Amino acid sequence: MERVIVVNKKAEHDFEILHRWEAGIVLKGSEVKSVKQGKVSLADSFARVENGEVYLYHLNISPYQPSSPFSPSPTRKRKLLLKKKEIKRMEGKLSQGGLTLIPLRIYVKNGWVKVEIGLARAWRKYEKKEKIKKRELEREISRALKRGI
Repeated sequence: MERVIVVNKKAEHDFEILHRWEAGIVLKGSEVKSVKQGKVSLADSFARVENGEVYLYHLNISPYQPSSPFSPSPTRKRKLLLKKKEIKRMEGKLSQGGLTLIPLRIYVKNGWVKVEIGLARAWRKYEKKEKIKKRELEREISRALKRGI
């Protein structure tokens, strides 16, 4: 059973998602309770491969209020748990250039906090314009069909 905590809607709008991976995330103590309460923000967060491991940067997890005052930093880098084979594949694709890793959503699956990260390429301006034109055309067509023209 999956319960979605937060979705990065801006990612789908600003990037073309080429590939998706599910990863576990290393959290400390009260961070798990904060995430399960939805006190997490994916804004401006990204992932990077360093020394054969994947880390998530700028993921903001607000401190859990009833916990002790010694809670970890809200925006510290967090390690993602992936298989070595997946990490090698990621590194190979990232070496092509123009690609980045971004978190798409955070959810709880069977009691474990998971992150879906995506290999993304930023939309070029002309691609965004084409996408908008296509969407507008589809809207006009559906309106015309509703009117019975």
